Amino acid sequence: MALTQTQTTHSDPPQNADSDDFLSSNPQLNQEEHCSSLEEKPSSIGSPGKYLSGVSRFEREWDHWTKLGQPKYFVAPMVDHSELPFRMLCRKYGAEAAYTPICPQRVASRGYYGAFLMDNLPLVKSLVEKLASSLNVPVSCKIRVFPKLEDTLKYVKMLEDAGCSLLAVHGRTRDEKDGRKFRADWNVIKAVKKRGSDGVLSAETLLENPALFAGFRTAAWVAGNEKDYVDGKLDQTDLVVEYLKLCEKYPVPWRMIRSHVYTMLRDWFRLAPQVREDLNAQSRLTFEFLYRLVDRLRESGVRVPLYQKDNSAARENEVNITSFE
Repeated sequence: MALTQTQTTHSDPPQNADSDDFLSSNPQLNQEEHCSSLEEKPSSIGSPGKYLSGVSRFEREWDHWTKLGQPKYFVAPMVDHSELPFRMLCRKYGAEAAYTPICPQRVASRGYYGAFLMDNLPLVKSLVEKLASSLNVPVSCKIRVFPKLEDTLKYVKMLEDAGCSLLAVHGRTRDEKDGRKFRADWNVIKAVKKRGSDGVLSAETLLENPALFAGFRTAAWVAGNEKDYVDGKLDQTDLVVEYLKLCEKYPVPWRMIRSHVYTMLRDWFRLAPQVREDLNAQSRLTFEFLYRLVDRLRESGVRVPLYQKDNSAARENEVNITSFE
């Protein structure tokens, strides 16, 4: 099973290392509630060692994917961004599976792992083979692409033969770090998809709009097709408030919260730059400050809605086409 990956770009907010590394609240206050909520939820996977032994690879993969709920919409692993509150917010709005955070590229480069293993494909193959033969659960891989399409397709085939059961394709090369200059190569993704694509793995697009998988779109997304969309009665200030409430319940470092607030409210800040500057100047964040910041944006008289497909217009067009024929 292959996954395609969507990605946009955002500007990193200023970092206030001292205070932003603190947790957003005292974890001891929520530890008991957090642990009990996890214990009350039965595992969707069950006991892999019991039900996966002695079956074919395909049956094993399908059984595992089915027990996960056959997810098709995935929250990608992201550095300092795919923490629990954000994953929970995305899950509420249509994401069916989510990955925990990963290390940044500079760390992967020093440690010689991640995309930097693309320089040693025999090692990559041996790692996947070892995992696939030793684990009772299927192995998943996430890759970047090579400059040449044929090299990428050979890479994909090698991983499949080595035992990779789920493959996510990030449609940029390892050196294409700046998304403002380098967009995802959808031709490569399309070529891989022909091998069988069953889902979408989204990263930074979700950071701006965690409701993406529920059918909500930003103004930039619908530009040029506005007639096909209507106000979805949801906007990023609503999503920020929901995210902050989750952070109160499941504490994370303030640097993560600051970054999420910047990204989700980016379009709002363009219309209310003074509010953005006040956030920049706030060295120590509090929930009270952030809730008040959202209120100021809402009281400013501007609104940046998220949009949904106008199904009524689509049905009307379908009727008109049928009548014309």
